Amino acid sequence: MAMTNGCSNGKVASPAVPEIKFTKLFINGEFVDAVSGKTFETRDPRTGDVLAHVAEGDKTDVDLAVKAARDAFEHGKWPRMSGYERSRIMNKFADLVEQHTEELAALDGADAGKLLLLGKIIDIPSAVQMLRYYAGAADKIHGEVLRVSGKYQGYTLKEPMGVVGVIIPWNFPTMMFFLKVSPALAAGCTVVVKPAEQTPLSALYYAHLAKQAGIPDGVINVVPGFGERAGAAISSHMDVDSVAFTGSTEIGRVIMEAAARSNLKTVSLELGGKSPMIIFDDADVDMAINLSRLAIFFNKGEICVAGSRVYVQEGIYDEFVKKAVEAAQNWKVGDPFDVSSNMGPQVDQVQFERVLKYIEHGKSEGATLLTGGKPASDKGYYIEPTIFTDVKEDMKIAQDEIFGPVMCLMKFKTVEEAIEKANCTRYGLAAGIVTKSLDVGNKVSRSVRAGTVWVNCYFAFDPDAPFGGYKMSGFGRDQGMAAMDKYLQVKSVITALPDSPWY
Repeated sequence: MAMTNGCSNGKVASPAVPEIKFTKLFINGEFVDAVSGKTFETRDPRTGDVLAHVAEGDKTDVDLAVKAARDAFEHGKWPRMSGYERSRIMNKFADLVEQHTEELAALDGADAGKLLLLGKIIDIPSAVQMLRYYAGAADKIHGEVLRVSGKYQGYTLKEPMGVVGVIIPWNFPTMMFFLKVSPALAAGCTVVVKPAEQTPLSALYYAHLAKQAGIPDGVINVVPGFGERAGAAISSHMDVDSVAFTGSTEIGRVIMEAAARSNLKTVSLELGGKSPMIIFDDADVDMAINLSRLAIFFNKGEICVAGSRVYVQEGIYDEFVKKAVEAAQNWKVGDPFDVSSNMGPQVDQVQFERVLKYIEHGKSEGATLLTGGKPASDKGYYIEPTIFTDVKEDMKIAQDEIFGPVMCLMKFKTVEEAIEKANCTRYGLAAGIVTKSLDVGNKVSRSVRAGTVWVNCYFAFDPDAPFGGYKMSGFGRDQGMAAMDKYLQVKSVITALPDSPWY
């Protein structure tokens, strides 16, 4: 697999590293060292070199952050502002993020191995759009008037949940930050954010911009650290009212258990996926090739809705396989700061080794490796786009979320068989369908158990479209007005009325 410019003879050239401005914890409006004084390394996946040493938060630091968030919620301005006032500040926050697009895209590129170009045209603009969407919702939170029985009047109030713990993953550091924080801010909540230890840098930058925008101290707190210490402290904290988490199903279960053992805080979980891409005989094969390649190799496969199981109807299967291999071999792996690259490195050495281990599982279980399957460079965490065929439903590569650029190709005969195979997973996050038949598209969309179904498209996200999973892909919804429900309490108020002819 050839590397793009910036790489020579399989070696990665030394890429430019953006200036790292913020590496301390952000608590109560100030950047501070961890109480322990500890730091941890965040590394550049393009080279494996250390980017920065970041303050390592633990339970003591989480306690301080939660106290700041609690004080800001109980006594501060943010929950007591009108929705209009919150909206104005959130829009100013969005303006500041937009003004720093280049720098922020470079941070995520260097910290997570994400393509710089896509960061500038997708990730950062999408985050700005998300923030503005919920800024627009801030002054539209209202309850209902109830026609209750008897001589009473009733109505509901929607009030902010309180202190929200936000635990986000490393694959989309910017978008995940705003996916959780934006509706929480609109609702009037205060937050304690733990970014992934692999990618803490942009979250700290957003804390800085939030203060510049006028968000009061204590409303946004950011505590980098490791899941078993900082994340666990948030999940089990008695003064955190809710936890919003995106990550693996295994960690989601741990968070639920911690929430249950502590104060029964509410939990919303957006977890793993093993999403099917179902391609029917009547599909435009070239379009299907492009969609399926995008669905699994975009962001180097590090995306929860990756279309990692590709089911192709038997009439076009052979043609599809041939073209899929050619398409994968033309998907350029290289320095994410090079605009000609289609795919950068895996986020870190752990993920790099995990993906390679799954590729070995596939080979040992009897699947046929058609292309890829190896590191794409002797430096950094680059892996070739990989395609397996002859994959059986019970193989690990067909059942486990690999979170890497590995496609499993399988054949089917009938619509009913495709539905059965698509649902043969413990996950239910997303699915893709490629067909020219409206009837087939509707039938399969209604039959596949997944929270999002894309027909003749993929990765078509919008702030107005709720996003979340079925089965072991979690519960609760991000995006849309449905996401606001996670950050609001509903209170019923019933008042006795004097005698009235109308009651």
